[in-house]
Amino acid sequence: MFQDTTDLAAAAEALSRSGDYRILRRLVPRSPSPPPPNGQETKTAILIDTETTGLDHARDEIIELGMVKFDYAPDGRIVGVRDTFSAFNEPSAPIPPDITALTGITDEMVAGHTIEEAAVTAFVDGAVIAIAHNAGFDRKFAERYWPEFEGMPWGCSATEVDWRKHGFAGAQLGYLLNGAGFFHQAHRAVDDCHALLEVLAFELPTTGSSALAALLETARRKTLRVWAEQSPFDLKDSLKKRGYRWSDGSDGRPKSWYIDVCETALDDEIAFLKAEIYLRDIEPRLQTLTAFTRFSRRI
Repeated sequence: MFQDTTDLAAAAEALSRSGDYRILRRLVPRSPSPPPPNGQETKTAILIDTETTGLDHARDEIIELGMVKFDYAPDGRIVGVRDTFSAFNEPSAPIPPDITALTGITDEMVAGHTIEEAAVTAFVDGAVIAIAHNAGFDRKFAERYWPEFEGMPWGCSATEVDWRKHGFAGAQLGYLLNGAGFFHQAHRAVDDCHALLEVLAFELPTTGSSALAALLETARRKTLRVWAEQSPFDLKDSLKKRGYRWSDGSDGRPKSWYIDVCETALDDEIAFLKAEIYLRDIEPRLQTLTAFTRFSRRI
């Protein structure tokens, strides 16, 4: 039996070198570090994760907010952590049992807690982008509670890095963290932010650059949302197979199937709609999306 952490570390290193074992280390969150020295070009970003009472951003409530504020270099290299934020919020009704089972957050833990808007505003100040591992979920909740999140650009580490192209079989946070050599306590907001930081710091074997660099490159691009309005009902499976998603008409959006594509793929998408869906010339409704509007509850 190993006697101390030195022995354990040596054993882990030996197993890793053997090629027959894969070692996962418990994630130890990075400690805040001093600001980068003057003259070093960096920008500041926020990692954000919310735990909520459900999936409906218009009705369900945030019960925990976690954030990690960090600096990064122009090449996407993470320079250091500035600060962390973790707070509970008591919802207006008891937390559903399935949410407690998933997150470990109980009514007793959140009782009497609120998340002060001033504290969130101060923490976010100076950040040029907010990043979440499911920005389509977290941004909508964050915007509803704190208006400052509406005006800033967002990135999604789950969808704006082509993980499969870089050798990963999926985009689930725990799986990606394992690929970076760590494991952690999942489904607690700030713990997931620390995990995401290590995932974004991971050097992609296909490029030699960080996953953060790949995300930022994608987030900066414009995309186009193509609406397949009044498409024939019996062709919905063709649209789903193509990657279209359904909008139920809430939040002022069309009640229609839609897909987001890059600018270079627009002609191919319109050709598909003409040939496979409408069987005629069409000019579909288009929306231009950027990091400032993508994933927003208003789009």
